[in-house]
Amino acid sequence: MVFGVLLMIVLVSCKTPEARRPITISSGSFNKESVTRNQERIAQEIKLIENIIEADTTRSFTASQSGFYYSYTKQDSISGGLKPKFGDNVVFNYQISDLSGTIIYSVEQLSPRNYVIDKEELISGLREALKMMQVGESMELILPSFKAYGYYGDQDKIGVNIPLQVSISLIKLEPTIIN
Repeated sequence: MVFGVLLMIVLVSCKTPEARRPITISSGSFNKESVTRNQERIAQEIKLIENIIEADTTRSFTASQSGFYYSYTKQDSISGGLKPKFGDNVVFNYQISDLSGTIIYSVEQLSPRNYVIDKEELISGLREALKMMQVGESMELILPSFKAYGYYGDQDKIGVNIPLQVSISLIKLEPTIIN
């Protein structure tokens, strides 16, 4: 009986555990400021790129839907050939320069490059440009930093938030065989 009374007292006096409340509540202002800073930086990059394009009287650049600029230096507008799609294996040559034209990585350092479309790591501007090309075509790309190496750079020669110029040529395309 005494045991029963003690058990009843213990059960009644025990509270269920309460979740800990946060010590501070974030207003999200840091995130909002970060978004604003990034939007301003991207707008400055785009303005710089547009000024470069405007000053270039030898080429005609087109803005892609995803945010980079391209100009065909060699285009096959007649054959209607295949363009790479998901899973296709391609071989391409490319060279990376800064916006002033100074070569960062030469064709000899980077090429030829084998790549399986959308199944391997590659900066998004190159990945998207390759899907627009046919074998034998070449392009000049101007990539804002968010289409190149972005916030991290390449951890070697390309710094943080650096827009780039890329010369690219599609050498070979091996379509995926669907069984």
